[in-house]
Amino acid sequence: MDFASLHELLRSTYDEMMPLCAQMTGIAKGIAGLGALFYIALRVWASIARAEAIDVFPLLRPFVLGFCIMFFPTVVLGTMNAVLSPVVQGTEMMVHQQEGNLAELTAKRDKLQEEAYLRNPETAYLVSNEKFDEKIEEMGIIGPEDAVTIAGSMYAERAAYQTKQWIMKMVHDLLELLFHAAGLIIDTLRTFILIVLAILGPIVFGIAVWDGLAGSLTAWFSRYISVYLWLPVSSILTALLTKIQVLMIEKDIEALSDPNYLPDSGTWYYIVFFLIGIVGYFCVPTVAGWIIEAGGGIGSYGRNVNQTAQRGAQGAYTGGKYVAGGAGAAIGNVGGRIKGALLKGK
Repeated sequence: MDFASLHELLRSTYDEMMPLCAQMTGIAKGIAGLGALFYIALRVWASIARAEAIDVFPLLRPFVLGFCIMFFPTVVLGTMNAVLSPVVQGTEMMVHQQEGNLAELTAKRDKLQEEAYLRNPETAYLVSNEKFDEKIEEMGIIGPEDAVTIAGSMYAERAAYQTKQWIMKMVHDLLELLFHAAGLIIDTLRTFILIVLAILGPIVFGIAVWDGLAGSLTAWFSRYISVYLWLPVSSILTALLTKIQVLMIEKDIEALSDPNYLPDSGTWYYIVFFLIGIVGYFCVPTVAGWIIEAGGGIGSYGRNVNQTAQRGAQGAYTGGKYVAGGAGAAIGNVGGRIKGALLKGK
């Protein structure tokens, strides 16, 4: 399965879905226009009421956001993708370079390992049919019973060796498939989130014109950049694991270069790196969130609102106690005076 073509398909899907954000500009213009009316009117009337000069510079903010909404695909998305795409391309070049080195060294390691098996008379028959036949001839089989016993034992050893190699290759291929599938899942989720943020981006810019909702613009930028960096972070993880495998294979090649070295057929430690990669892929969103804070201004805005509400509730509770105490004292005072007047009247 060619996973590279699937990743390219996701990128082409993202490029084809980008023009759809232009359909949201009409709605965003209406939201931004109404917000700009209240935004400018409030500040102009406040300056007039305070008999102050009108500061024009803050009033330009709605016009800048409106300009971004009208040319959202080219001005906003085009600029951000042009700035961030070199990061993706740079990390992918790292991966391709390491994978090329890994393929060359793996082929060299396998060839040296086969030669090492052939050098050893006790293991040569496991990998070569000619060596297997020669070893049977060297044993000098006398009768049919000896032939069945000796040849059967050799066939069993060779079958056990081939079965072990087959199982290891099957496990290796399965984990490699899961490793690439995990990367494809991350890339698919990344593409989906980026498409949603891009299509609804004009709406966010329109909402950001309104007072109290300006933090949504910061949150949108931070989340877009954070999600966009998922692919570079996953590429760095792949390059790291590939580099470690390259170093391990280089160590094996150095050991196999020794004529007296007897190779071990178990290479399970290469399979462990696929498990590490599968787990590491699902940590990519967390790591990308460390690069840029994805909470944005809207998170602090909500936190401030909650803190203000709590302070207001506390103040209301304290004030209510004082009011209740004052009301009780006043009622008691009035009641006492009425009671005193009635006693005097008697």
